[in-house]
Amino acid sequence: MPRLLIVKTGDAFSDVVAAHGDFEALFLQALASAGFKASVFDARHESLPALAGIDGLYITGSHAMVSDAEPWSEALKPWLVDARARNTPMLGVCYGHQLMASAFGGVSDYHPAGRESGTHAVTLTDAGRDDALLGQMPTCFPAQLSHAQSVLEAPHDAVVLARNAHDPHQALRYGPRQWSVQFHPEFTPEVMRAYLGHQVPALRDQGQDTQALIEGITATHEASLLLTRFAEAVAREAEHA
Repeated sequence: MPRLLIVKTGDAFSDVVAAHGDFEALFLQALASAGFKASVFDARHESLPALAGIDGLYITGSHAMVSDAEPWSEALKPWLVDARARNTPMLGVCYGHQLMASAFGGVSDYHPAGRESGTHAVTLTDAGRDDALLGQMPTCFPAQLSHAQSVLEAPHDAVVLARNAHDPHQALRYGPRQWSVQFHPEFTPEVMRAYLGHQVPALRDQGQDTQALIEGITATHEASLLLTRFAEAVAREAEHA
């Protein structure tokens, strides 16, 4: 069994937590469905753990903003750089995606077009179709999205694996075993609906049809499999280490 660590970077809305579980619980539920377990480290309140005992890292989403440069978030950056130097497998999600990109030399900040929320199509690039992790997915797939900030500039050595009309950096690879995605593979349709319920005023202010967004929520099976596919890849490598 690989030694997986979920780096918790924030809390979901209280009603989402009560009904479905917090960010890390959604990760744990997805992993448990495939027989995997993981430990949880709350980066906001706990000391940074040693990387030597970790086979793979997940970095969760958050309601925090990377550009706010909160001390706990800034402290994670050199730790992630060290993990990358060790070639530790990593998968960042939403805030984790933006944080990894920022840590490795990119720029994450508010998207000039505003928030992207709901179920939206994401398309793999040529590099994405050949990628060891994302290449198992269809060229175009639906994904759950909820973000106001984005990776505005990818690190110079990052490979863009997926994009869509709103965001050209929906998925990035930083090394042979380090990935991040803007979308939420851990979100179920029910969680996505709950999130949209909170975001209706902001989305209306952007001129979006919120009812159409709510009605457009669908299951995102292929995107959801990303969490367990990452764990399976880590397990294979741990077996041969």
